[in-house]
Parts: sequence; structure tokens; C-alpha cells
Amino acid sequence: MFTGLIREMAEVISLKNSFLTLKAKYKAKIGDSIAVNGACLTVVRVSSDTFAVELSPETQSILAMENYRNRVHIEPAMMMGDRFEGHIVQGHVDCLGTIKSINKNGNSTDFIISLPSEYSKYIIPKGSITIDGVSLTVNEVLKDAFRLTIIPHTIKNTLFESYKIGSKVNLETDMFARYIYNMFKPSDSKEDLTWDKVDRIMATY
Repeated sequence: MFTGLIREMAEVISLKNSFLTLKAKYKAKIGDSIAVNGACLTVVRVSSDTFAVELSPETQSILAMENYRNRVHIEPAMMMGDRFEGHIVQGHVDCLGTIKSINKNGNSTDFIISLPSEYSKYIIPKGSITIDGVSLTVNEVLKDAFRLTIIPHTIKNTLFESYKIGSKVNLETDMFARYIYNMFKPSDSKEDLTWDKVDRIMATY
């Protein structure tokens, strides 16, 4: 389990034969679970100043591998007793998003990110979303897209600084949104379930 709060930006040393080698201040141990750009990976090698995680071909096929070079976000798995911030993140990437627009808005920047239509139902206004492992709040839900408002501190200290229109990013939708949606959707119903309908159903309990 993770929180979506990036511990640091690690330097990518190499990606060879499915092994991603990183250099970071964090001292990893064999077997550690670490979210790298939001994907939960296992540490399989360590040296004095680097560690390596292994990515299977299947894992690489679902990740935005263009962002696994130069620098990456890392977050070690939570430990019992850790302070909980951000939101509950599993490190299981649902799909890729595509950055459609980047617009300055006063002292912040709006990013509009599109995603496959089958995942749009899990995006909730003011709900949580994980972008390449970064826990963020959805400001607006659009048709097959959503808008984020990012403050300068986040842009400066994450990969958001390097994103461009057309960039691909790893998306993990909110775990509770997925559970609630599937709990309240009748298996034999052809009617689309909306969050307004979920609210009405929950209000009857």
C-alpha cells in the first residue's frame, strides 16, 4: 500500500533486460516494494548506491515507459505506524492517460488528461487520482477526460515539469470508487450507473 506522496526523484541508471536500475537517497533492501511512477515493483538487486527492480514484459506493456528514463518518482510501501496522508494507492496501474492540454491559470496550471472510456466511470469530481504515482485531486470531470489543477511546488518537484501535450502517464483510479461502483451496479442491468444514482442508493440506507 502507498499514499501517492512521492518520497524522492530517483535517477535512472539503466533499463536493460527488464531490470530498471535506480540511484536514490533511499536505501532499499532486497524484497522491498517500491512504487516507481506509480507501479508497485519489487527490489531484486542492491549495491552501495543503487538498486534494481524487475519489470516483466506484461508490466512494461501497460506502463508509460517513456517516463522511465532520466528521473522517476519513487515511494516505498507504507509501514505500520507510518503517518497516512495522500490517499490509499495500491500501485496497480489501471490504464494510460494522455495529456491533452496544459494551461496556466494564475499561480497554478491546469492539466486536462484523457483516458479510455471504460475507466471514466471511476473518476469523481473532487475525488482522488494517481498520476505516475502522484496523489492528486480531480477538479473537473469531462467526457472521457478530467482536469487537474497543479500548484508550482508540485510541478517543480515531480515529472509534471517535463510533461507535454501528448505525453502518456500511468493512471490509477481511486480504489474506493472502483469498489463502490461495482458494489452498486446490478450485474444484469444495461443501464449506465452514475455517481448521482449511487448517491441516491446510499441515501436510502
